[in-house]
Amino acid sequence: MAVQVKDMLLEKVATGPVSARVYQGAEYGKGSPIVLFFHGGAFLEQGLQDNAIAESIADAGAIVVVPDYNSPLGNVFPKPLEVGYSLFSYMANKRASGLGDRNSLLLVAGVEAGGNIAGGVALKARDHYADALDGQILISPLLDPFMGTSSIRKADGIGMRQRWADGWSHYLSGGGCHPYAAPCLCSRIAGVAPALVFTAEDDPLRDETLGYADRLKQAGVAVRQQVLPAGAGWSSIYSGTPENISGWRETMIREFGSFVGDKRRQPIA
Repeated sequence: MAVQVKDMLLEKVATGPVSARVYQGAEYGKGSPIVLFFHGGAFLEQGLQDNAIAESIADAGAIVVVPDYNSPLGNVFPKPLEVGYSLFSYMANKRASGLGDRNSLLLVAGVEAGGNIAGGVALKARDHYADALDGQILISPLLDPFMGTSSIRKADGIGMRQRWADGWSHYLSGGGCHPYAAPCLCSRIAGVAPALVFTAEDDPLRDETLGYADRLKQAGVAVRQQVLPAGAGWSSIYSGTPENISGWRETMIREFGSFVGDKRRQPIA
């Protein structure tokens, strides 16, 4: 049975109604985890589009909600984060009705710019609503506005370096650089939700992804990380039409299942 996809309007979000695309796989059932997934697009894109990564996570048995988080208030910080956190709060309060049930884990996830939003929501959840977030999935997150890593200097090969520079300039144009806007610059990251981190050897965002994963580990946060081999087709996720999905899809399904399984096996405090 294929993943089912439906569009819906989340009407009771604190920042206003948000359109979302929901993915449910064949393994969906009672207690399925809910994943609030933030799409990429260099902080610039709006609208609902098909998402191969969200579909893969759904195929692992999750309910994946991909919101159009830039549309309600715009895409300059802090507005996307405000919408993202409001969506997280809404789902934490409403998971017993509508999506999931009382046994559903709640996770945030995101790819590229969406990984930044997921990381920011995880930090804000730690500060205001820690018990409600069960995990964060950071998929090649765009975390460093200075763009100075070795791997990102090679980004011209896939035509993304200037786009990311433009995206950062736009996202931070409201002034200042709060830690929620660039999680890699946050000096206090202990206590955030456990993380599952994905990147690849030939990913321009590899260095900042793994650097943040290392800092999470050093702060005592449980981290699972997966570095896919070069040539797995990973960097094509930035094109909006990923190629060679088979090069990473099964790995993502397996790692997500293990991450959720580890969380479910944790003893109740």
